[in-house]
Amino acid sequence: MLRGLAVLLLAALAACAPLPSGQGRGALWQPSPNFDQRRPNFVILHQTTNDNAATALATLTDPQRQVGAHYLIGRDGAVMQLVDEAARAWHAGESWWGGNTDLNSASIGIELDNTGDEAFAEAQIVALLTLLDELRTRYRIPAPNFLAHGDIAPARKVDPSRHFAASDVDAELAPGEQALLHCLLQKKVARE
Repeated sequence: MLRGLAVLLLAALAACAPLPSGQGRGALWQPSPNFDQRRPNFVILHQTTNDNAATALATLTDPQRQVGAHYLIGRDGAVMQLVDEAARAWHAGESWWGGNTDLNSASIGIELDNTGDEAFAEAQIVALLTLLDELRTRYRIPAPNFLAHGDIAPARKVDPSRHFAASDVDAELAPGEQALLHCLLQKKVARE
């Protein structure tokens, strides 16, 4: 009798347990080892429009704001990672590129601490280009897939601003970093 009650109790508890993430109703869960993490295919650059990185960080980590990014790069070149690269950060919003309307799911978002009315600091650009080259190598992202927010949402965004240029640091860059920078700047000029 006690054993029957225990089995009934366990069955009731199992019925209350949540399904594994992404499992359909009525499907039997048979885990497979044949998967890996998503591989981002785009990188989207933004500017914060804030006066300092602390304010931007507060915005990007406030659950009420529902906006985030994978990385925030301060004017001093400090790189802060806010969201795991394997996760979907909420940075692109309503956007479109090459038929893709859910760029949050296919991209890594990088916020640059900048008001939009000032030049981007050299330390920040150097840190950005280092990060971009790491992402390009890690995920095999082609240079044309490094985009600005203004590229994917031109009706509502212009970031990074017209001040996004890095000719002062261009000569110090590795060839891969130079190619990424030139690709980004060409798109920016075409937008303006």
